[in-house]
Amino acid sequence: MAMNYNAKDEVDGGPPCAPGGTAKNRRPDNTAFKQQRLPAWQPILTAGTVLPTFFIIGLIFIPIGIGIFVTSNNIREIEIDYTGTDPASPCNKCLSPNVTPCICTINFTLEQSFEGNVFMYYGLSNFYQNHRRYVKSRDDSQLNGDPSALLNPSKECEPYRRNEDKPIAPCGAIANSMFNDTLDLFLVGNESDPTPIPLKKKGIAWWTDKNVKFRNPPGADIPLEERFKGTTKPVNWVKPVYMLDPDEDNSGFINEDFIVWMRTAALPTFRKLYRLIERKNDLHPTLPAGRYYLNITYNYPVHSFDGRKRMILSTISWMGGKNPFLGIAYIAIGSISFLLGVVLLVINHKYRNSSNTADITI
Repeated sequence: MAMNYNAKDEVDGGPPCAPGGTAKNRRPDNTAFKQQRLPAWQPILTAGTVLPTFFIIGLIFIPIGIGIFVTSNNIREIEIDYTGTDPASPCNKCLSPNVTPCICTINFTLEQSFEGNVFMYYGLSNFYQNHRRYVKSRDDSQLNGDPSALLNPSKECEPYRRNEDKPIAPCGAIANSMFNDTLDLFLVGNESDPTPIPLKKKGIAWWTDKNVKFRNPPGADIPLEERFKGTTKPVNWVKPVYMLDPDEDNSGFINEDFIVWMRTAALPTFRKLYRLIERKNDLHPTLPAGRYYLNITYNYPVHSFDGRKRMILSTISWMGGKNPFLGIAYIAIGSISFLLGVVLLVINHKYRNSSNTADITI
């Protein structure tokens, strides 16, 4: 049965009601919440409250920024680029695929001594570890030592899931592209042979990664090679995962170089901790000023994607590594706040006096 439409039949813009039906009311309930009658507090911005706020922010942020900036500048840091794209670079010969393995040496000088523990990093540029498919290309169950995932990796690892009809351990693009250059540091004495600098390879990974997220397959009494039986190495690796280190406590999935690499970087230019140089004697600097040379076993190719490789030596402070931006940011925000406070103070003083004069005249 057809029914004529009449706008008067609607209540508060709702649909028309059927004949004989109860009219719908779309008005919200008469409650404090729905009618927006809840008690509220709104600050009254006056010159007496705003101006002190700007000055306090400026007086707090500027000293903090200066302290952070000075602390950052006191951190010793040196970067050595060894990509080899420059024809004069000792590592230029390593760009040829015919030279394998390639070993090159770069000489450098430390103008100032490095005190305390020194951290050696490797740095890569133009390497996008934050690509979505790259980040997902791993199997966390396999890396946690799950026997079923070891032999049947996740499909997220494709195309680095299986090779030669065997499951890859560790699977995925992240593990397949693991950094594999070898860096050795030597101090060049005046009258003696070069002295190798001891580089500690343990203690560079997060404790939670080493002891929780990454575990070898179960079987403490079984040799590590047997626990990885039935798997094969990643395509780009030279040796299988259970041969990453002679020390079984630092081999397999719990190898710290491997763990550090698997924590992907957010930006295309990044650095990762490679080795730790511990201070042995409080009376002598960890790395005295002088001549050094870096011995590099050049394995990791970056030329194909216009990448760059570098070695970084750095000390740390209470705020971590060298980061001048944080101090500059504090100083800039504090200075802007203080300047705004001065400008607003002048404006307030000028117009308040004008207002008072007008009132007296009237």
